[in-house]
Amino acid sequence: MKLELGKIKIDDIEFADETKVSSSTLYINKEELLELIREDSRIIDINLDIVHPGDSVRIIPVKDVIEPRVKVEGEGGIFPGFIAGEDMVGSGRTNVLKGAAVVTTGDIVGFQEGIIDMSGPGADYTPFSKTHNLVVDCDVKEDIKQHEHEEIIRMVGLKTATYLGKAAVDIEPDEVEVYEHKPYLEAAAEYPDLPKVGYVYMLQSQGLLHDTYVYGVDAKEIIPTLISPTEIMDGAIISGNCVSACDKNATYIHLNNPVIEDLYKYHGEKYNFIGVIITNENVTLADKVRSSNYTAKLAEMIGLDAAIISEEGFGNPDADLIMNCTKLEEKGIKTVLITDEYAGRDGASQSLADADPAGDAVVTAGNANEVITLPPMDRVIGHQKFADIIAGGFDGSLGEDGSISVEIQAIMASTNELGFNKLTARGY
Repeated sequence: MKLELGKIKIDDIEFADETKVSSSTLYINKEELLELIREDSRIIDINLDIVHPGDSVRIIPVKDVIEPRVKVEGEGGIFPGFIAGEDMVGSGRTNVLKGAAVVTTGDIVGFQEGIIDMSGPGADYTPFSKTHNLVVDCDVKEDIKQHEHEEIIRMVGLKTATYLGKAAVDIEPDEVEVYEHKPYLEAAAEYPDLPKVGYVYMLQSQGLLHDTYVYGVDAKEIIPTLISPTEIMDGAIISGNCVSACDKNATYIHLNNPVIEDLYKYHGEKYNFIGVIITNENVTLADKVRSSNYTAKLAEMIGLDAAIISEEGFGNPDADLIMNCTKLEEKGIKTVLITDEYAGRDGASQSLADADPAGDAVVTAGNANEVITLPPMDRVIGHQKFADIIAGGFDGSLGEDGSISVEIQAIMASTNELGFNKLTARGY
């Protein structure tokens, strides 16, 4: 499978009479978009706002962040299983509005939503302070159940990103990057002298409001499976979860997975990047054992010499992470783990809920319990009243002056476990 990503640079977003891309500016017909996304009768209010890097703006609570894209050549379409049909993606040409993002917010869905500050010290912790954001603030009827609420907000975000992406269908990209994933037998034979490296991509799937979707299927319902990395880059995986903001893989991050991009970077030079195994994060011990057994079996079947394993979330998924690690290591497959830490505000507590001597190569994305004070912003989009109850907040987090004292756990992607952030640590 060969995928071309046509990257169209976006330096500004403005409301206008016509939705289009011109001179690196995304123009949006506000009323046309509102008519499209407020058609769900369960929505009682919806507003659109534009924010830019450096603005004195806080967005809270954030549900998801999505990058606008459009399929211009090849099979399938954007966000298969939800917006597009069931055709496979991962090949052809997809145009990307690079520098633009859709951010969804509104009355809280789950208590593990997040914060994006577009300026101030909090902006340094989230990559989404650097994007030009169309913020969709959506409130639903009071009698809507949480899982319905999540589904409404998810679909509003996907529809918005799809609408914006279509503005780029006839635009000549500023840059085109090509990624290819060959059939496994061919890929394994291509670089016989290089170590065969794969990627075990753990998807959040611990229960209600802890959902990730693969071609529209809840990852709780899958067994570990092989997937082309180009499918992931083309929208096959989207976020539907309400887990802690710091290490949630927003849909934007799935689309721009830096582990996959870096594995491609040195493919054929330092190693042979064979492919990706996606697996879920389970609740029961039996399911954890089954999925980790199956993951190790797949890694052995495709002949991996080494694998990177990334986690999403913390606590309970730490057990899945270590099971995947130990079972691959037992088969002689070397592993490197990517996680973050919950080591207490002083950094002195146990970082992970599980560990094993086999996990001796670990990259950390930072300590989510670190406390930060976010100064008041001139403008708040969403509902700042939730600062005291979102994960990372506490009674008294929200100050009378509008400042917020929280653990960085509350900041979107601050300790993202794919490395889509700035933090790490070095052991001595």
